[in-house]
Amino acid sequence: MATSGPRRAVTSDRRIERSTQTRAALVGGAIDALREVGFAGASAREIADRAGCNQALVFYHFGSVTDLLLAALDDVSARRLAAYAEILDRSVSLTDIIGSAKEIFSEDLDAGYVAVLVEMITGAQSTPGLGEQVRARLAPWRDFAESAVRKAVRGSPVEYMTPAREIAHAVMAGFLGLELLANLDGDRAAALALFERARQIAALLDLTQTAFPAGTEAEGDPA
Repeated sequence: MATSGPRRAVTSDRRIERSTQTRAALVGGAIDALREVGFAGASAREIADRAGCNQALVFYHFGSVTDLLLAALDDVSARRLAAYAEILDRSVSLTDIIGSAKEIFSEDLDAGYVAVLVEMITGAQSTPGLGEQVRARLAPWRDFAESAVRKAVRGSPVEYMTPAREIAHAVMAGFLGLELLANLDGDRAAALALFERARQIAALLDLTQTAFPAGTEAEGDPA
């Protein structure tokens, strides 16, 4: 009897570990399903087969297929947002930021991350309540994009011409649109060319910031 307590604790720990592993496998299966067969094909059976478990576990751990798919979107978003934030922290100029955006663009296409969001947006058109959930998950991306824009244009003429929030919205729409077109065409060359043009413009703006740093006032000739 003296060992019953420790044994129960070990058993409980193993259950928690198995549960965590199963949830992770199901989320991974949902991500793969969204990328490869889309929202319409991401059924409980499809996801469970990819996760290597019984489809009943989808409902046991997540309650519904839709909630599992939202968990998959959360997982992808959290990992990519962390990666983007790290890249942005390393960028010290607008040219750096454009170069980072190009790197992110290529990584997302290679991994198919944008497909997860696109399929969830598509599914929201026919699934009541899903649109609101997806919109809520886009809010951190809008905030991040605005922060990136503020950093990018700080001290340049652009900072005073257009609100950062509006630029951020355009950047998000453009970024998503470029990834969609590159995915559809199977050719990213046109999108990469746009990034190169943006990098050239960024280099000019960086020179402007160097020549006219923020807060500098022109000195007049002495009277």
